[in-house]
Amino acid sequence: MFQHTAQKTTLTSALNILELVYHSIVRNVRKGHGNAVLSIITNMLQAIIFVLAFYVMFSVLGLRSAVLRGDFLIYLMSGVFLFLTHTKTLGAVVGSEGPSSPMMKHAPMNTIISILSAALGTLYIQVLSLFAILFVYHVAFTPISIDKPIQTFGMLLLGWFTGLAIGTVFLALKPWFPTFVSIASTVYARANMIASGKMFVANTLPSFMLAMFDWNPLFHCIDQARGFAFINYFPRNSSVIYPLMVGIVLLMIGLMGEFYTRRHASLSWNAKR
Repeated sequence: MFQHTAQKTTLTSALNILELVYHSIVRNVRKGHGNAVLSIITNMLQAIIFVLAFYVMFSVLGLRSAVLRGDFLIYLMSGVFLFLTHTKTLGAVVGSEGPSSPMMKHAPMNTIISILSAALGTLYIQVLSLFAILFVYHVAFTPISIDKPIQTFGMLLLGWFTGLAIGTVFLALKPWFPTFVSIASTVYARANMIASGKMFVANTLPSFMLAMFDWNPLFHCIDQARGFAFINYFPRNSSVIYPLMVGIVLLMIGLMGEFYTRRHASLSWNAKR
């Protein structure tokens, strides 16, 4: 009753939240490895293996001539990195601290900060890996040329944002249907191996096949990224607005569901998992 509470300004509260997000990002980056550098190197190796696997597959099948005119590795990386960023962000958000987690017992911590730190930590690792691989390729092999690098990077951010939005919806459902969410998120990530469109060019698809892929916001992000990266490719069957609108709608639904779940949180939920 004799405690004195100081009045916090809006700026002070914002700085406190940013500091908490920063420490949560560091914790998430170090979750896989005690050394953050090893976590980044592991992610880079995974991305390199993905790119090399598709490079060998396209070379063996003789499909390199069927893709865009330009740097073939940039074509592969424009699909692989958006796919990895999207799926890893979704997995990180679904696996973030829920409302019944012991971390939520600390007063400044809440689930929104947990979601944001998980998503930003994944984006940090992916962007750092992307620039490191592009730098090595540019210096050691051949100079790269990207027609509109800022817009191309914007598509990477849009793919990250849609992964965050879909992951938030799954996270809101997770305490209620843990088994379903685990299976559904895994199926979605595996389906995106093909449904993302990273292995082919959208302009070459016939209309009956296009309907199988254009529901996917990641498909639009990858196709638009290639339109910005290559000067001689003009995507006709994809849009920037569609994944942006889908991401905003799903994020709002996910946040509303998460708020409802947080109000009905129970410590017994952790015992069910």
